[in-house]
Amino acid sequence: MIANLKTTVLDEKFKALEAENAPGQEVRQDLSLLDNVMKGKKLDGIPVDFSHGNVDAFPPTPNSENYWLNGFKQGGAQAYTEYRGAFDIRKTLAKHLGDFTKKPVLADSELILTPGTQGALFLALGATVATGTKVAVVEPDYFANRKLVKFFGGEVVPVTLRYLESPSKSGLDLNELEMAFKNDTKVLVFSTPNNPTGLVYSKEVIDKIAVLANNYKVTVIVDQLYSRMLYSGETYTHLRSCKVQPENLITIMGPSKTESLSGYRLGAAFGTSSIIDRMERLQAIVSLRAAGYNQAVFKTWFNEPDGWLEDRINQHEAIRDELLKIFRDANLQTATPQAGSYLFPKLPALSVDLNMFVRLLRYQAHITVTPASEFAPHLNDSIRLNFSQDHDAAVEAAKRIVKMVEIYSL
Repeated sequence: MIANLKTTVLDEKFKALEAENAPGQEVRQDLSLLDNVMKGKKLDGIPVDFSHGNVDAFPPTPNSENYWLNGFKQGGAQAYTEYRGAFDIRKTLAKHLGDFTKKPVLADSELILTPGTQGALFLALGATVATGTKVAVVEPDYFANRKLVKFFGGEVVPVTLRYLESPSKSGLDLNELEMAFKNDTKVLVFSTPNNPTGLVYSKEVIDKIAVLANNYKVTVIVDQLYSRMLYSGETYTHLRSCKVQPENLITIMGPSKTESLSGYRLGAAFGTSSIIDRMERLQAIVSLRAAGYNQAVFKTWFNEPDGWLEDRINQHEAIRDELLKIFRDANLQTATPQAGSYLFPKLPALSVDLNMFVRLLRYQAHITVTPASEFAPHLNDSIRLNFSQDHDAAVEAAKRIVKMVEIYSL
């Protein structure tokens, strides 16, 4: 009886981490029965996986492989760093991150290097969430936020993000957020630029979040993974640069997306030293450290060739604009991403449910996307695309998505 109870509790715990629709995992799905559901013929075209960025179309930072090789040549000294990362690398990176976010970072006590930003998120939530902890989770937002809160035994308190209105009306529902804080919420986790919509929180909203978190003694974990890829005319406010600061604040960044270094699994978390200490203790058990040789590749971050970052942003902005036109010409409501490489088009009423449509896209049109339900459980009418792809392939794939919507629209 006890054994069965333990199995049930564990099953529920790990059910929160369900990964069937997570980016890169769709290949596990059996699509052989979709012939009975499919309308019309298969659509010709180059397969495009919009569930993650294409590092062949946008290769990693120049010389990243040479930095990795230099780390390898250092041998044991680089392989077995401190759990929070090699100090010489942290020292350089702390200076870059402090300059970028407009507030100094102490390399010895306020920074930890992690196996990707996913690793940083796991450690940050593991260091702040216990059984019963109420955590404000923005919806829609990064799919792992909600899953990890549940895994650690926390209680998800959803807070609405408006993203389809005009820029002046889009943003976090601050009344909902304050109500959550009043009702004993202890942690807030969110991303800006937002994943999946590309919305950048305004200075006014960021300032208000900082004030509310300070007033109600709420710990804030903010994911700024795409904060370097800002499009024309956009501005960005770092939460840690606000005059009023939350008592506990962790910022997560990394070079995996804009810089295409995802294969190296590099992330960084910086902020309140007591939380960084907890994160290091957890990392020492979970993964020991960010892979030692890989840490050397951090030396390319914020140290790219002149014009490299600007060129990469311009290329992505061109893809964004063309895809937006395709979707809007087809009357698919789509917010304009202010940063990052995500589009989140809203679909009309279809003759199949969202998960089936996503499977049909892969089977019939050779296109992989992520369903909106990964980012907010109640959303069943949108799909997320990472448009960091070959430009021409992305454009043709977007046209096939429109064609599939036409085929399956009611």
